[in-house]
Amino acid sequence: MPPTKLAHVVFQTNRLPAMRDWYCAVLDGRVIYENDQLCFVTYDDEHHRVAFIDLGPLARRDLEGGDLRYRPTDQPGLHHVAFTFGSMRELLGNYERLAARGIRPFRSINHGPTTSMYYVDPDGNRVELQIDNFATAEEGQAWMLSPAFDRNPIGIEFEPDELVRRFRAGVPVAELVIRGD
Repeated sequence: MPPTKLAHVVFQTNRLPAMRDWYCAVLDGRVIYENDQLCFVTYDDEHHRVAFIDLGPLARRDLEGGDLRYRPTDQPGLHHVAFTFGSMRELLGNYERLAARGIRPFRSINHGPTTSMYYVDPDGNRVELQIDNFATAEEGQAWMLSPAFDRNPIGIEFEPDELVRRFRAGVPVAELVIRGD
């Protein structure tokens, strides 16, 4: 039997306060429990969706020696974690809320099945905030089997501020999520 849902993600860190604050800001979350070594954050009715653990000194990731936002990671492990918003309005509202706090995506891509914005947390982990572009999972999966997806499975980059402008101008969401390739 498959699981019913992805419950949570746990990050091991030596920057617990910075990670807690960043994820609470990005996910509009709240701390459920915290001590010197653990912190549990949620943004919905689940007891926790993101957690942080600090069990002592870790080797620091070289955040200064290269731009982790753009280059592929050179270490095995998690590439990124993604969170889905319920609507274009919610995704863009969150984008504007974060931009006002100086938290901006390093890359924004219409993948076809999703419209996504990628961020980097204080430890250099990548976080994708997205919406589904199709009404059902079946429609999205069918699109992923299309020749257009096969030609370009990554997608088309977009400028978030332009997407906000078009959304506010009344362009229908169905038009905004068309990949355009």
